[in-house]
Amino acid sequence: MFTRLTPSLIVMMLPVLIITCAFLLIPMGKLILISTGGDDGVVIYWQALTDSRYLTSLLETLMLSVATTLVTLAIAVVSGLFLARNHFPGKSVLVSLLTFPLAFPGVVVGFLVIMLGGRQGLSAELGLLIDGTRWTFAYSVVGLFVGYVYFSIPRVLLTVIAAVEKMDHQLEEAARSLGASRTRVFLDVVLPALKPALIASGAICFATSMGAFGTAFALASGINVMPMTIYTEFTLGANLAMAATLSIILGLITWLALLLARSVSGATASPAA
Repeated sequence: MFTRLTPSLIVMMLPVLIITCAFLLIPMGKLILISTGGDDGVVIYWQALTDSRYLTSLLETLMLSVATTLVTLAIAVVSGLFLARNHFPGKSVLVSLLTFPLAFPGVVVGFLVIMLGGRQGLSAELGLLIDGTRWTFAYSVVGLFVGYVYFSIPRVLLTVIAAVEKMDHQLEEAARSLGASRTRVFLDVVLPALKPALIASGAICFATSMGAFGTAFALASGINVMPMTIYTEFTLGANLAMAATLSIILGLITWLALLLARSVSGATASPAA
């Protein structure tokens, strides 16, 4: 059943329509025109998906984003269950520290990773003490993975905590009274109850990892993720058509992930995201 459009409803929808046109439809339309405006036309999309350099960048970005999402979900589920069901002195301070990365831009997260795993970082100093070599991982996909997980945990954690607090704990008690083990209760009761929240927050985590630029820029050495590839094509290569093409492909993948998550979970994204 469709809602009847009234003048008041149209007025209320105007801000949404203006923002959608200004920040989505018009820029996307411009990107499509730029990407197909060169000599290659629409064939440039085929080139972007078959060229080994661009394809490798896309696959590395996908694998990194999937790994970040899975690890973040695992950490957030364990931490969220503990924090939601236990009360202890300093809990609010701990939650604040865990959600503190929300205040950091990507470049700051990259700098923190360098302080941890860079050539002058904590791991390098530890390696010098143990075997005389510098243990470094910041300027690689491993460092980017650490930064992405650190940056993503607060978004998923807040969603999980909210979902756990809304769960019906009587279902768990009923399962235990019927002889179910802790593992079966977790798999058959807790996880299904958290499924919508995990899918929604996981999709946002995946989308954020796919398009994150600041952290990758700070750790740019030896990293070939898609945002850096787009930046290189746009600035160093002056290849506007390919940069626009890769941007469209990246945007479509993240949009499809969010659409699929919404269809599967039936839940909206958490405000914490």
